[in-house]
This record gives sequence, structure tokens and C-alpha cells, in this order.
Amino acid sequence: MPYYTKLGLLPRKRHVQFRRPDGCLYSEELFGTEGFTGPTSTMYHIHPPTQVYGWKPVYSTKAEFVETDIMRMRHLKSAPMKPHGDFVTGRVVLFGNSDVEMAVINPAEQMDYHFKNGQGDECLFVHFGSGVCHTMLGTLKFGPRDYLVIPKGIIYKVTWNERKDGPDGKPIDGGPPVKDYPFGKVLLIETCNGSHIGPPPRYVSKQTSQFLEHAPYCERDLKLPEMPMTFDEKGDFEVRIKARDQVHSYTYHYHPLDVVGWDGCYYPFVFNVADFSPITGALHMPPPIHQTFEAHNFVICSFCPRMLDYHPQAIKVPYNHSNLDSDEVLYYVEGNFGSRKGIEVGSLTLHPQGIPHGPHPGTVEASLEATWTSELAVMCDTFRPLFPTRAALAMDDPNYPKSWQGEHFPGLASGKLHLNGASGTPAKGNVEVHEHKHVANVWAP
Repeated sequence: MPYYTKLGLLPRKRHVQFRRPDGCLYSEELFGTEGFTGPTSTMYHIHPPTQVYGWKPVYSTKAEFVETDIMRMRHLKSAPMKPHGDFVTGRVVLFGNSDVEMAVINPAEQMDYHFKNGQGDECLFVHFGSGVCHTMLGTLKFGPRDYLVIPKGIIYKVTWNERKDGPDGKPIDGGPPVKDYPFGKVLLIETCNGSHIGPPPRYVSKQTSQFLEHAPYCERDLKLPEMPMTFDEKGDFEVRIKARDQVHSYTYHYHPLDVVGWDGCYYPFVFNVADFSPITGALHMPPPIHQTFEAHNFVICSFCPRMLDYHPQAIKVPYNHSNLDSDEVLYYVEGNFGSRKGIEVGSLTLHPQGIPHGPHPGTVEASLEATWTSELAVMCDTFRPLFPTRAALAMDDPNYPKSWQGEHFPGLASGKLHLNGASGTPAKGNVEVHEHKHVANVWAP
């Protein structure tokens, strides 16, 4: 993260003696990235963090990608996905490449161990559900529409609040049936290339790392780790570590969350998407205005409820576009998705680079009188092609690529142009006609 913070007990200087109540030294650990030239935090443990034993491989996490030679639009319906595993073992990877993987989680049980992703950063969007994430740097409470960003190497354990039905038999939180989602649902975006997830560089000052005035969120919108932080317990505690496309099991003879204090710029945090302040304009604005986070070779955007374009002749849905360098995945959270038909809550769409995509037939005219959109969606744009997994194919709607077929503007199907002397009536509004003239490239003194 871009700015300095601290929590708990700290000595006045780094790398000096700092003693426990029993007179023994706390164990200092510098926790950092990029060979200690990137963001770091300095932690003070009750026990030396090197005292682990019993390591063994548990299961492979290497994603198997299929249909790598096929490029087409895709629409996955993840809502019917059955509860499975816990916050970690329940991750179902749907898309990925050498930079990033995207997964959905519908956990069926609580974690009974701690976890550390030693392979990449995790950005978790909580669609619905709530709970507590206990990390080595403190406690983070999370709820619906929270981004939970957990940097590489952070040890943590998630405890869900169990969802309950109200007197009317419907879930209290207004989500889908409890039997289908006993705890909640999460979208996971994970780095695979060693990069780190943070705010876009254009949002923060190069001199101070402070969020700038044009940024759609700032430091006040972030929830940082809080107390309780320190667990002083002895016993056998399992910590599962993901590294080298494999989960390994390690055993600590003390509670792994034994940090009494820390300071620095490397820590997990929570950001609720309701605190994202959408940037709007007179005419339709491009997707980069929705950007929320960034890592190497991919970005994460939040499409939030917002006022629509206010030019009197503005077209309110996205224009047709070809993003020639990016694959685009949208996860639909809630609301009315004005430019799409057949999309439902929990849908994921993939639009590959180089294939034009835009509004579905009939949605352009239908949007013209709208002044507000209630849609909420999370987007991940990648700069290398994304490939599906077998789990993705099981959710895939094969008819989605056909959904753009049909006449967008009934009545203009004659094939005759209506400008430059052709028959027909000019379109409403201000129309400028420019005649193209070829001019020889002649230079005269």
C-alpha cells in the first residue's frame, strides 16, 4: 500500500533490543518485497518465525487451461455453483494466464488452519456474506461488496459468519438461499507473475505516495488491520503455504499470529466498493475511469451505480470497441446491465482482445432516456490472452457469441445509406457531412 502505518508495540528505533516481559528479546522480522527495495513492514514476534517443522506437500494448485486455441466471446453462469471446500480449498479457477488467475468461491465449511499465499497477491471481492480475517498484522472485518486485498506472504485465517434465514424463510442478508450459499460468495483475482496489487500509480503522488485529488478513493476509505493482533498460545498449529503451484503444510509449535507490533507500508486492507466515487462526463467515459487496482499486466475496475452521461444527445451505453491489447472479464454483481441481455447476477463474460464488442441489439435506443445506472460489476482487463478451465466450460453458455445477431435499428435494413444524396431522411440531431477529397502530396516553396 502507498502509505505508512503502525499498530501495536514498537521500540523507538529499528534493529535495537526490544524485550518481552520475561526479559527475552522479541524476534524482529523485516517483511518486504523486491529484494527489500520495495514496500516493507517490520514485525516483532513473540517467537522466532523460523521455528517450523513437519513440511509436506498437500495438493497441486496448477490450473489446467483448455481450448487454448479457440478465441470467442464467453458467458459463464456461476450462480448455480454448489458449496465446496473452505475459503482456500473451495477456490474454483475459471480463467487465467501467466500473469493472473480468476476464481469464484462458495465455501461449504470453515477453515481449521492458517494460510499463506507465497506465490502471489490476492484481491478478493466479497459478493455477499461477512466474517473476520485474522492476519499476522491484525484483524480485518469484511462484508458484502468489500475488496479484501491480502499481499503475498501474509499469514491469515478467515472465519465466516453463518448466514441465517429470517422469520419469512428468506435469508436475513437478502442474498440467495442459505442452503445454496451457507457462508457467502467471493470473486478472487490473484497475481501469478510476482507483481503486487495496489492503487494505480496515477492516483498517488510520486513525492509522498499520498492519494491525489482526482483519485476516486483515498486513504480515508481504506480499512486497515486493527486489534486483536497477538495470539500468545503454544501447541501444534498448521499453516498451509501456497508456492510453486503447490500447497504445502507446515506445523508451528506456537500460534502463527504472534506479532505484538509492526510498522511499514506492506499490509492487508479492506476497501468497500460503495466508497468508490465514479467519474462521470457529458459523453460516455472509457473503462479506465473505473480503475480501482493495478498489477503488472492487468488492472481491476469497479463499475458502480452512477449518474449517466448528461450531454443532450449522449448515448448512455458503451460504444462498440476493440481493445486490441486486452482480454476483458466482467463479473456481474447486481443491478440492471443496460448494454447486455441475458446476463444474470453471478455471470462472468469474457471478451477477447481483437474482437469488437459493444451493446446488444436494442439496448442503445432503450438507454437514451436513462439518467442513472444501478449496475455493479467488477472487471479484470489483462494484457495477455486469458484461457478457460474445465470448470469454466461447465458453466459456459455456447450461444453467447450469437447474442449480437439481429437488427440493432429496425427500419434501416434496406441497405441504402441516408446521407450524401441517398434516399431517406437524415437522422435526428446535428449531422455533419464531410466529403473526402484526395489532395496530392505536392510541396511548393
